[in-house]
Amino acid sequence: MKIKQIELEQVAGFKAQWPKDEMVELAFVGRSNVGKSSFINSFLGRKNLAKTSSKPGKTRTINFYRINNDFRLVDLPGYGYAKVSKAEKDKWDRLINEYLHERENLREVFLLVDIRHEPTTLDKQMYDWIIESGFTGFVIATKYDKISRGQIQKHIKQIKKKLNIADEGLIFAYSSETKHNKDVLEEQVEVIVKA
Repeated sequence: MKIKQIELEQVAGFKAQWPKDEMVELAFVGRSNVGKSSFINSFLGRKNLAKTSSKPGKTRTINFYRINNDFRLVDLPGYGYAKVSKAEKDKWDRLINEYLHERENLREVFLLVDIRHEPTTLDKQMYDWIIESGFTGFVIATKYDKISRGQIQKHIKQIKKKLNIADEGLIFAYSSETKHNKDVLEEQVEVIVKA
């Protein structure tokens, strides 16, 4: 899959702003500091498409990116970030839950975790929901370039065990810097979109 055309089609703070057609959507979700915006920029080959910040919690809306007029990549707000008000956190949670539970266009959900750290309780809850909802259970382990090669397998096994993932092949180690596994993920996305 070659990404030729990208458009930030819609920034949605509530359901009425979701795009109205039936285009296939792939959602990406993870904790606030997992590097989701960096992943999206790297994967789509654009430097500043998704806003990155040294302060986690930058994405406060659901961002719909139209790719090749073929499908949408959907960037959901990060969860689990402490330095915002409870009201703001509750709003994000509602936004994420409403989209994940009600969006008929949603074909697949990818969970992003930081390869350097054991997945959190919130990551486990999200992963369990993904599986229970009938999705495949793909996990993108970001910041792959930040650990030594000798440690990679140990960290992958830790993610597999903590999230109770049956097939290690569902975990993609990814580096936004080197784009490690970008081609494999592109192939996977193409298979999902064409299914």
